Parts: sequence; C-alpha cells; structure tokens
Amino acid sequence: MIEKRLFFQQSICPFLTGMMVSFILFLGGYNDMAHGAPGIVNIDKEDLVWIGDAIFQKECGGKKEHLLAWNKGEDFPSLGIGHFIWYPKGMEGPFEESFPAFLNFAKQRGVQLPVFIDSMKNMDCPWTSRREFLRARNTDAMKSLYSFLMNTHYEQTLFIVTRLKIAIPKIMEAAPHDKKEHIRSQLVRVADSSRKLYALIDYVNFKGEGIKSTERYNNQGWGLLQVLEEMKGTKPGTEAIHEFIRAAETVLARRVDNAPAGRNEHRWLPGWKNRINDYKFLVTLT
Repeated sequence: MIEKRLFFQQSICPFLTGMMVSFILFLGGYNDMAHGAPGIVNIDKEDLVWIGDAIFQKECGGKKEHLLAWNKGEDFPSLGIGHFIWYPKGMEGPFEESFPAFLNFAKQRGVQLPVFIDSMKNMDCPWTSRREFLRARNTDAMKSLYSFLMNTHYEQTLFIVTRLKIAIPKIMEAAPHDKKEHIRSQLVRVADSSRKLYALIDYVNFKGEGIKSTERYNNQGWGLLQVLEEMKGTKPGTEAIHEFIRAAETVLARRVDNAPAGRNEHRWLPGWKNRINDYKFLVTLT
C-alpha cells in the first residue's frame, strides 16, 4: 500500500511543546505520477500559520469583526476564522455543525472556554435568531466569545487541518468502487506541497466532505468528494490547480441549479466562484 504522510510539528499548547503529530493520507495502489514514489509533505509551524491566515482572509475578509457572523437568510451563526456553524437548541440543519466540535477540540488541548459555554449542559447556541444575536453584541457573553476566537487562531487552524485528515479516509470509503483510483490520483495531483494542501483544506472547511446524505440536492452533493470525481487529467502542478478550480465551479453551479427555489442560492454563487478562483495563487508556490 502506498501512503502519503503529511507531518506537522508545532506546540499545540504550552504543555505539548515539541509533540509530533502525523497525518496519513491513504493512497493505496496509486503510483504517484508527480514524484514516481510516495512523497512526504511537511506542514511545519510557518506553513500552518500561513494556512490559517489564508483561511481568515477568505472566510472573514481579514476583518476581526467577522469572527462573529450570522448571515442573512441563515438559521445559525458562523464563528471563527473558519466560520464554524453553531445550531441553536432544537435545530437540526442539513449542514455539518462544526463549532461544538471545535470547542471540544480546544478544551482537550487545555484551552479555557468562555465561562458561559463551559457551564452549559449542552453545546447549543444560546441565541435563537439573527436579530437576537446582533442585539447581544455588547453583552459579556458575546465579548468573551469574541476574545476566545481572537486568542485561538492557531487552535482553529489546527482543527481545520485535522478535519482534512479525518475527511480523507471517509471520502475514500464513500467513493464509488470504480472511482477510488481516480480520486486517489486527483488528491496526489493537488497535494504536491504543504501550501497547496490549502485548496483541499479550505474546500473541506468551506463546503464539506461531500459524504453526508443531508448535504444533497436532487441526490447530488457539492463537497470535496464530488470535486475530485469531477476532475480530469493526470499532471500535477499548475494543471492540477486549474483543474481543481474548474471542477469546483462545476460542482457549485450544479448545487445552485438543484437548490430549492426558496433558498435563492444564486445570490451566493459569484462569491463562491471568487473564492475558488483565488486558488490560482497556489500555482506560484513550491
């Protein structure tokens, strides 16, 4: 079995300084055309910080006030550099809820959660509407949440990168049997350096893995699995990045076409395409 190992070494919190964490991307049976052999991509401190900054720019426009967002037309807030979804009590939406998972992730690493969250019996969002959320801007709870998000930029980045690690084997398991080799090859094409992993990391954070049955319109998904399925070609480097962009645009346009009319998702498509096209800067990286 061929496997591509993605390593990063960085202090997760003060008492874990020097800990080595390994990411294993299973690519069994596929000959790495880019290198002729299994490669090793190192995600060190500098690259991890770079990835976090890039995500912050894309999700929040680089503006700190956008760490706390509740978009018009949505039933939930989007928090942090990755705009993690947080559902109010009693709500079960179709999209993957990620903020409670991040809270657990941070707590396991010794990060102090805001007091109002740490005292909760559950991890449900305490605000039930966008209006209520906006009115709470100057409350102690909201201020402590903002401070928490400001001070955990690194942990949020680590959580997002870890999500890709967890996503890859799930994607490979969910992939149709006759497309597994194709999907493996496309992963290798895109991930030929640590910073080019950004396209995969960002897309999973942005639109998910593509394996949840609830994340479907007309039985068609829009996650990373669907983008990799849509890709064509074999060459790495510039061609791979441009092909990833083309495939992502096709998948997202199909989502909008399939979406229920009441959601009016056409309003979001230009912004989604701009975000995807920004991956073009990756072709200049080594």
